[in-house]
Amino acid sequence: MARLFKTLALATLATGLFAPIAMAEGFQRIDDERNFMSVLKDRELKRFGIRLQVGDDGVIQGRAFGQKVSGAWDWENGFFCRDLFLGGKEFDADNCQLVEIRGNTVRFTSDMGSGDHADLRLE
Repeated sequence: MARLFKTLALATLATGLFAPIAMAEGFQRIDDERNFMSVLKDRELKRFGIRLQVGDDGVIQGRAFGQKVSGAWDWENGFFCRDLFLGGKEFDADNCQLVEIRGNTVRFTSDMGSGDHADLRLE
């Protein structure tokens, strides 16, 4: 389960000395906070047993496999950076992630685009 959350990257997305990233599989990069929030505002991210909301107030909340998920996020140098807690325990602290979108799928790639990725469905 920890690996799944790591790949979630809900954000994970850092400070900028980052090389350009090729867009994979038709995904388009979201590199600014305003565009990010226009996509996620009042919507939920889902994947298997995971349901998350990313608020424009910097709060992440939801549930994963019956446990509470909470956290905070910020936008830094084109990346979604977040702290995430699962059941009260910190998960993969201060990870900044690349965010991309294709249709109703949002891809978060950890470690500023060089790590694992997770695709979440927008509803």
